[in-house]
Amino acid sequence: MGPSSLNVGDSIPWREAFPEYLDENLPGVSLLGARTKDGMTQTRLSGLTGIPQRYLSMMEHGKRPIGKKNARLLGKVLKVDYRVFL
Repeated sequence: MGPSSLNVGDSIPWREAFPEYLDENLPGVSLLGARTKDGMTQTRLSGLTGIPQRYLSMMEHGKRPIGKKNARLLGKVLKVDYRVFL
């Protein structure tokens, strides 16, 4: 089945497909996705941003808020809109 044969009626909202991603977890999931899309490690991202690696890990796991200042910095380094981290 190719992309052109997909029926929009067969789709479901992403929140139904992934109920484990609660709203409060989305910034961390977005950070993890943006970081890994190019194969970047937390250590490398830490070096580029100055944010300690342990903080990045806590942010990705929803145990530490990202905050607007860090979101802007991460967005710039990862080349994504910083608002996905808020």
